[in-house]
Amino acid sequence: MSRIETTFAVLKQHRETALIPFITAGDPDLGVTAELIQTLAEAGADLIELGVPFSDPMADGPTIQFASERALAAGTTLGGILQLVTDVRKKTQIPLILMGYYNPVFCYGPERFARDAAAAGVDALLLVDLPPEEIDEISVAMRASGIDLITLLAPTTPSERMKRLAATAEGYLYYVSMTGVTGAQKISPKDIQPAVEKLKGLADVPVAVGFGITTAEDARAVGAFADGVVVGSALVKIIEENGQSEELLPKVAKFIIELKHGLTAPTS
Repeated sequence: MSRIETTFAVLKQHRETALIPFITAGDPDLGVTAELIQTLAEAGADLIELGVPFSDPMADGPTIQFASERALAAGTTLGGILQLVTDVRKKTQIPLILMGYYNPVFCYGPERFARDAAAAGVDALLLVDLPPEEIDEISVAMRASGIDLITLLAPTTPSERMKRLAATAEGYLYYVSMTGVTGAQKISPKDIQPAVEKLKGLADVPVAVGFGITTAEDARAVGAFADGVVVGSALVKIIEENGQSEELLPKVAKFIIELKHGLTAPTS
């Protein structure tokens, strides 16, 4: 079993929902990102999405856009992120998912990327701007290297398309809870619950929900019916506000502990 499969299997045994925080790699720099990964893992994160900074992050709101700008200004590259993963693998085996846009991977070279990412210890790749119909140019290389390609689905995804994509999903399905960019509005759990439950019935992999989850209460509400919750903009905001100060890691840890507490089933 892969690290992703093992993680979700263990969580299911303990009746827990996966907590999947998102941070932008290189914000404020790669050295701090390494410390953040360790902090997230120790505080209760189950999987971590590492954003690959890009100059035109069209699916992201201002908070993550600014994080990409800071990371790029700090000199962050895709090669540097892969070296970061190599380094943190000496300390943690938490599943790591690279999330971003196709351009950096295309420029790096899909086959070279697949080979180097697997060697570094990357578990999965999520490309927000590469539709499934165009994934063939990269999927062969990813599968040969044992890297899952995570599929995004949205409230606007037609039923037949949702059924087809769910049947071929790898790792976990990422259900975008609303239309628009990240960090734009609050989530409405009761509005998305029917779609998520339908998707869980179609897919052989877990279903995680992202966009709009900013508090422990949000996480608890969504975690009642989803297999995982993704928290991005709220966490990136903490990083933005604290930068490289001594308060950064303690505040991040406190936030993750609060989120994870809401996702843990009470013991009888």
